[in-house]
Amino acid sequence: MKNNSDRPLFQPLPMSRRDMEAYGWSEIDILLVTGDAYIDHPSFGTALIGRVLVSEGYRVGVVAQPRWDTTDDICAMGRPRLFAGVTSGALDSMLAHYTAFRKLRHDDAFTPGNRHGARPNRASLVYTGLLRQAFSGLPVVLGGVEASMRRASHYDFWSDKLRRSILLDSKADLLVYGMGERAVLEIARRLSSLPAGSPDQQAVLRGIPGTVFSLTGRIKESAADLIPPPDKICTLPSHEDILASPAALMTATLTMEEVLHQGRKWMVQLSGAQEVYFTPPAAPMNEEEMDRIYALPFTRRPHPVYKERIPAADMIQFSITAHRGCAAGCTFCSITLHQGRQIQSRSRNSIVAEAASLTKHPDWKGSISDVGGPTANMWGAYCADDPSSCRRPDCLYPRRCPHFKCDEAGLVGMLQEVAALEGVRHLRVSSGVRYDMSRENNLFMRTLISDFVGGQLKVAPEHSEDRVLALMRKPSLSRFEEFLALFRRESQRAGKEQYVVPYLISAFPGCTAGDMRKLAAWLKERNWSPQQLQCFIPTPGTVATAMFYAGIDTKMRPIPVARTDRERMIQHQILMPGGGKKK
Repeated sequence: MKNNSDRPLFQPLPMSRRDMEAYGWSEIDILLVTGDAYIDHPSFGTALIGRVLVSEGYRVGVVAQPRWDTTDDICAMGRPRLFAGVTSGALDSMLAHYTAFRKLRHDDAFTPGNRHGARPNRASLVYTGLLRQAFSGLPVVLGGVEASMRRASHYDFWSDKLRRSILLDSKADLLVYGMGERAVLEIARRLSSLPAGSPDQQAVLRGIPGTVFSLTGRIKESAADLIPPPDKICTLPSHEDILASPAALMTATLTMEEVLHQGRKWMVQLSGAQEVYFTPPAAPMNEEEMDRIYALPFTRRPHPVYKERIPAADMIQFSITAHRGCAAGCTFCSITLHQGRQIQSRSRNSIVAEAASLTKHPDWKGSISDVGGPTANMWGAYCADDPSSCRRPDCLYPRRCPHFKCDEAGLVGMLQEVAALEGVRHLRVSSGVRYDMSRENNLFMRTLISDFVGGQLKVAPEHSEDRVLALMRKPSLSRFEEFLALFRRESQRAGKEQYVVPYLISAFPGCTAGDMRKLAAWLKERNWSPQQLQCFIPTPGTVATAMFYAGIDTKMRPIPVARTDRERMIQHQILMPGGGKKK
């Protein structure tokens, strides 16, 4: 039974019994447990999922960064009626804790006071265990980036081992991958339809689009009617196959990439006696659905329980999400595997209305820090063909697909309308500009450089050597140099002194110390000192991580890999001051 309040809920979701009383709730239906502090902003998955559920009448409580040596924090609001959802937060918990050289980090931007240590290693596993201890028999659902990217057998850089699906290791009932609003609403709907204490809870959750579940033995026999016929299901290399032959991880990763983009087939992976089933992804949201979600009453602030500042909250408070998804397929990036390649955009009116509402926020100071998404200039982009028949891993590489359509004039018009709103003094576009997207007139790029760059523009050429760039599925250096010429020309025309800050990667699979010295020489020619340099981290689920693990490219050809921390550090230091000198 749903319990919906008649009044607008312009307050954060409950984190305590006292908060529940403010909503008029005596119990909650769904408990969301997160490894981040609770920030009520649509950029954070817990807030987004929680708000969507509340808008549909469900009572939702949040437990953020609970202690993991006691169940007291988990139990603070009582047993939820339907289920508990678990996420490690905005990052994989191991990535949040350790540097590229496996050293412990000393800060955490998603924690009050920027302090490290508020969440455990492998947070999804630990939180699921706490919930099992606290609430016997309660369905537990994994979600977020950590679960999404570890949904199949994957290489774990921090233990240097192949790990099986996180669903199996956690013993959760279900895993939601990707952007989970539709799946989570369906989970809530199905569980609401069951009588309390029903033994059919696990069975009723199977088959929801965008989810992963496991079957074994007699349970598999009872679910035979649910599983599609063989021609509708794709079999991935088993966990044991990958252990025996690391190249099988590349096969599995590329298969998942293609099948997920096409969006039709189920997948299955055997792990011991268990079969892990991946349903097709949930259908992309349309414009009306996107508008409705981002119009929900977010406070855009951390929960009032926090007394110290949270860096991540400050950074994104007045940013606007214009769209989801990324049509590129960079091999090191998890965005496409998490959000999908089909761009899901909000309407122009919705974005402008949100911007206007920001000017009335009590914390407003006049600046919108960003309007965009994973890639800033993909708002409104779409595929003019049928994605379900597409076999390309990337809409932009090696050259832009003719079916990938963008409305640069519409994007520029939207940004200009937002910038012209009363009370908006500055508007910046800072999220992942793809300099290789523009074609004939470069309308977006010219407008961006003249109007929406705040002195510095961060872009990601990643490297200078085309052979390494090809392994990344990134455009050649010549495209970046064309962009630099355009940037200088348009900055001068606008009478502005502006700079490009390039993101660079060291020790990428296939990259050698010689390649890094060439990159260092290219930077030296331009009198650039690297400010944004990252040593490659093999994060679970990506194509580049399969390259690192197996030592091959996507064509199964051997490539050199800087595998040890020492080898990786040698490459990294070449770009540091004085590091390019031969010793």
